[in-house]
Amino acid sequence: MIDHDAALKAVENSLDRPSAARVYDYFIGGDTHYAIDRLFAEKVRQRLPLMGDYCKTSRQFLGRAVRHCAELGIRQFVDIGSGLPTAGNVHEVADAARPQEDTHVLYIDNEPIALAHSTLLLADTADPDRHHAIAADLFDPEDLWERVIDSGIIDVEEPIALVVNAVMHFIKDEQDPDALLAFYRDRLAPGSLLVLSQMTNENPASEEEKQALLDILEYYETTTNPGFLRTMDEFRRFFGGWPLLEPGLVYAPAWHPDERTVFAAAPSESRVIGGIARKP
Repeated sequence: MIDHDAALKAVENSLDRPSAARVYDYFIGGDTHYAIDRLFAEKVRQRLPLMGDYCKTSRQFLGRAVRHCAELGIRQFVDIGSGLPTAGNVHEVADAARPQEDTHVLYIDNEPIALAHSTLLLADTADPDRHHAIAADLFDPEDLWERVIDSGIIDVEEPIALVVNAVMHFIKDEQDPDALLAFYRDRLAPGSLLVLSQMTNENPASEEEKQALLDILEYYETTTNPGFLRTMDEFRRFFGGWPLLEPGLVYAPAWHPDERTVFAAAPSESRVIGGIARKP
């Protein structure tokens, strides 16, 4: 049952700090953000002018990845750290790829403001029999997975596309992301797919760009989600050694680009890496 009053109250109580989810929404052209988020986003853009394009790259990768998973026959999607519903939601992309509309999507976020917006927006755009948004914390994996099972729309005995898109750069190594990802990988049925992406500090083009990336991390310390960047080698371990689908772990624009892909001509300029691995 959707509690619109509680959702609206959560929105009203979230405006003392920029929300990383709403800042991302602003950068990709959504409309779920407030003055405090826009001011922060423009501060970031001044230091890193292409930040908006990096965010669009992440969102485009998500769309292409979900479409690919659906075309491979995956009908269940669990999106952890889903953020705000906006253009190209997982359920919309999956349904477009499978016109029989037999896909089930569970959006999960621990940030009250993101869940509140999800609750309000999904009420208008989604099929309540197949698309849910729930509150759970990636850092409490036992509870989160119980909630996935209890949702009633995901069969954990069947293959799932587990999506953790543009999230890992908000998890620092001291928070033990290796154990977290290992838990979720262990719970997935054989044939499941793991979709991962994050911003990278791989091979900065110059000392100026290297410093700008460090400055952006400092900026994000004042938001709801402080950040942490990784190289490809540092990120690859999160796939747990599972075989990667072609073309492997790459700069996101090089992952099955289409005519709309930002940075398609120069993927390494995107500052975003991603890939999909299949559980044997």
